[in-house]
Amino acid sequence: MFYIENPSKALRFGDILQGYCYTTPIIEEPVLNGSFSKYEISVDFPLFSALMSPCCQIERGTIALSPLIPIRSSIFANPYLADDLTRINKKVTPQQAIPPRAWEAMDEQERQKREAKGLAYAFPYLFVFEKHIKLPEYNIDRQEGNITTGCYMVDFKNITKIACEQIKSQEEAPLESKILELSVETRKVLGDKLASYFGTLAPEDMALLETT
Repeated sequence: MFYIENPSKALRFGDILQGYCYTTPIIEEPVLNGSFSKYEISVDFPLFSALMSPCCQIERGTIALSPLIPIRSSIFANPYLADDLTRINKKVTPQQAIPPRAWEAMDEQERQKREAKGLAYAFPYLFVFEKHIKLPEYNIDRQEGNITTGCYMVDFKNITKIACEQIKSQEEAPLESKILELSVETRKVLGDKLASYFGTLAPEDMALLETT
């Protein structure tokens, strides 16, 4: 079960919310030594967002959100993932992570290298939300034919802090903005993948740790 049928009267990590906007500053260069750089402010108002703040950290008028975005067309090139888009949320084998043609075209040395690493996330920075009657379906244009889906996803690289005076705590918040709540199992899957993404070490750091 991806979502629970009766959402709690509180904000929870992974909730799907509506009614929040995003601003992104766009600058030409860093503002250093008091210099003033040309900048723009981009404002986006997505239909839905996912709450990325840990439940116990929802307080003092701020939360972290990531907008729900359409599934990328290129993902459907992989039949294993296209058959169940939520497979992106969990670790898969190296062969399952890429389209069959890419696996077949890969040289044996590269295959063995990937297989030695074992299970891994196909898209470490993406999390897919299963379709639901409250989430409108949309079309994805592909050369092989259009696809209709009700699934959405979030990109961990696109998480923003939102300030809202009405958010005092988990329970004291504008709960009318809450659309869906994840099941405990799904919330753990989201938490595990988010922790893996932000906890990933650079190769040079891994090499240094292995030598100490």
